[in-house]
Amino acid sequence: MSPDRASTGTPFVYVCRPSLLGAPWEFSLADDNLKWASGRKAGQISLRSIRRLRLSYRPTSMQSHRFMTELWAPDAPKLKILSSSWKSMVEQERLDRNYADFIGELHRRLAAAAAPARFECGSHPLLYWPGLIVFVGVALALAWLSARALQADAKAGAAFVGAFLALFLWQGGNFFRRNRPGRYRPEAIPPAVMPRG
Repeated sequence: MSPDRASTGTPFVYVCRPSLLGAPWEFSLADDNLKWASGRKAGQISLRSIRRLRLSYRPTSMQSHRFMTELWAPDAPKLKILSSSWKSMVEQERLDRNYADFIGELHRRLAAAAAPARFECGSHPLLYWPGLIVFVGVALALAWLSARALQADAKAGAAFVGAFLALFLWQGGNFFRRNRPGRYRPEAIPPAVMPRG
């Protein structure tokens, strides 16, 4: 499902399938509202009623470069807009350019509407900081294991633990770097939580 600009009155439309078995989600920006639809469910939110918006980096095993926007508004479910879409049982499609365009336009319209939304980025602090402590602890434990293996002249074991540590630091470090909790202004979207368009 690839989003595009509509030609009949709805300037921006974005479509993604967040789960393999679920219906696609369609989001459209028209005038001063955001419309959404998924299967038989549909709704409309005034941009000025949006109270909170969070951008984050959310990789999965099938898609290591995935981003998510979450929206909260009264009398509406929490909406999740993802930068990837399921195509088949074994493939997800990246929608980086279309996602970046749609989320950028959403922010421009929120700013123009003077929406009283709170703009947040990254993970929730109550999840981020304990997770970071665990990440650092595991990294130190793996480094210690690798050093002990070298002291015991177990070079193959040290190499295996060292390779795992490098992969752990690369993937986990990227996640924590991009998802540091914070707030931002709608005209200054943090690049760490957005794909390159």
